[in-house]
Amino acid sequence: MLSSTLRRRLLALTAGASLSLPALGAVEEGQLPLQELRTFAEVFNQIRVGYVEDIDDSTLLEFAIQGMLMGLDPHSVYLTEEAFEGLQESTTGEFNGLGLEVGMQDGYVTVIAPIDGSPAEKAGLRSGDVILKLGTTPVKGMSLGEAIGLMRGPAGSEIQLTIGRPGESQPFDVTLVRDVIKVASVRKRWLEPGFAYVRIAQFQADTGKDVAKAVSKLAEKDEIKGLVLDLRNNPGGVLRASVDVAGLFMDGGLVVYTEGRVPNAHASFEAEPVDALDGKPVVVLINAGSASASEIVAGALQDHRRAVIMGTRSFGKGSVQTVLPISDSRAVKLTTALYFTPNGRSIQAEGIVPDIEVQRATETTFENEGGITEADLSRHLNNVNGDSKTKSNGDTRKLQSDDNQLYEALSLLKGLNVLGMREKPKAPATPAPKAES
Repeated sequence: MLSSTLRRRLLALTAGASLSLPALGAVEEGQLPLQELRTFAEVFNQIRVGYVEDIDDSTLLEFAIQGMLMGLDPHSVYLTEEAFEGLQESTTGEFNGLGLEVGMQDGYVTVIAPIDGSPAEKAGLRSGDVILKLGTTPVKGMSLGEAIGLMRGPAGSEIQLTIGRPGESQPFDVTLVRDVIKVASVRKRWLEPGFAYVRIAQFQADTGKDVAKAVSKLAEKDEIKGLVLDLRNNPGGVLRASVDVAGLFMDGGLVVYTEGRVPNAHASFEAEPVDALDGKPVVVLINAGSASASEIVAGALQDHRRAVIMGTRSFGKGSVQTVLPISDSRAVKLTTALYFTPNGRSIQAEGIVPDIEVQRATETTFENEGGITEADLSRHLNNVNGDSKTKSNGDTRKLQSDDNQLYEALSLLKGLNVLGMREKPKAPATPAPKAES
């Protein structure tokens, strides 16, 4: 039998629904379906009475809420107090765990991207890997929050993951040692004199400021002729930070807008007219691990023709999640809107298609050993500027073998610099976001 309190609650719900049912039996917006609520109450009672183990009413109701959200999409989840704390940690940049950004797909936890320098990255985990087991516990049927809870733990503790990888015939095991994950949001360096590199690992609250500082410090050392913005394996993060980063390289204009069912889901975000590089060429690197905020930046710069997007198609997470508190210790992270690029493209399940596709590969260079040039001939005439051969750049050759995508981005930057920016990029025709009264 149902507890008397719970029975009264369920009866109150069904009774309330019956009073507002229209004559034809269709359920109008804002009304509760009587028959489905009766079915829920009956299933609840059957589980409570007949299940092999005794489970209290509050736990069963939490299971029901979890299942309801899991059925919506991979990113809507029910947050317990621990899960909500973990969500806050991910935006501040430090937590104990494996260093994985994950989502739910077909009932399995799927890797979106490993975090730079984390145990997961060092172990070679990739975007698209499916986590089949955590220790001896199968992941199938777990909520995303439960799986994340198992992956978190004290620094120094071990956990074995069973991984299924697309293209591999058999799953494989990998043992990871949990660590304090400190996400260095922004890194910078020179690729060659005049050509700068900025890497964003995750969009945190201060990422926009950090990128601005990085560009400024690089510019203090040398003139920036071009810049590679590396967003590969960046799982996203804070929306406002993505707007700030895109705006650094734009001369104003729309960065992104959102649309949803409720009025407050409609919003647009504009860039300040700053362009820290004053029109100098930018190449943005993306791949399948670039999601959410990364795609906002890439999409905005692509639509405004401010950067060349290079790499492979991005992840395609074009939805907005809002955290809605429902008690002092519980909240719901619910998908409430979709992102759209300035030209009105939806990112959801489509991703950003690069302007130039470059697959990650291992490249080997071959020297022209034994080849003869004019400088090798006896009694050759000396160059009027001196008789010295131009030395090849060993660092660039190493870059080609270590990271062919970054090498291609640098090569393109050099070409763009040679050609020059012949005309200022034109802003795209911007569709106005839907107005809500």
